[in-house]
Amino acid sequence: MTARAVAGALVAGVAATVLAVTPAFALTTISSGHVDAIDVDWTGSALTLDLRDGTVTPAVDRAPADVVLNAVSASKTTVPSGSAYSFLGAPGDPVWILPQTQATGIVWPGFSTEGVPSGVLSGNTVAVKLVSVSGPDDVAVYTTSSLGTPTIWFDSGNGLPDTRSLPINTHAHANWAFGAAGTYTAVFEVTATTTGGTAITTGQKTYTFTVQP
Repeated sequence: MTARAVAGALVAGVAATVLAVTPAFALTTISSGHVDAIDVDWTGSALTLDLRDGTVTPAVDRAPADVVLNAVSASKTTVPSGSAYSFLGAPGDPVWILPQTQATGIVWPGFSTEGVPSGVLSGNTVAVKLVSVSGPDDVAVYTTSSLGTPTIWFDSGNGLPDTRSLPINTHAHANWAFGAAGTYTAVFEVTATTTGGTAITTGQKTYTFTVQP
């Protein structure tokens, strides 16, 4: 093989490698505004789980794996005092929270089962399961009452999976708490039983969160 042919082969090999590792498209990063992170729909005869992006007009459904939810620096706060919040750490420890109540400049992830019609699922409910979490620290999802009392929905700090039942026609928000800056992946799955007695699932979906210092 001539030197020119060898060089051409090397260039072609490098190009093939670049093509192999270059993603087909850029991920959508969302740093503020409303999304239904857990958006459960009934499509035909299937239960589906996607992310409803309300930061664009009109809102669009996105595959969770195609999105990065970014907790900006403004989401950083401290763990409140009181034993009820010990699942977040010691009082005064740093914690990053995507809040239950919308805050300017911070992403506001919610839960929606509004896309599931009445009468197709047993009990008109679904089970939302946090299967696993990987990242630099724990992740907790919880609501806070008007009196400031937390109710934990999911908490990777005390073992997973955790499951939360949600009725259909629900649109709800909760606090999403992260114990340290860094990148997290959270795997969710939604299951239900049809009124005919068949167990169904959305399959496991992976969500990515980036938490800024």
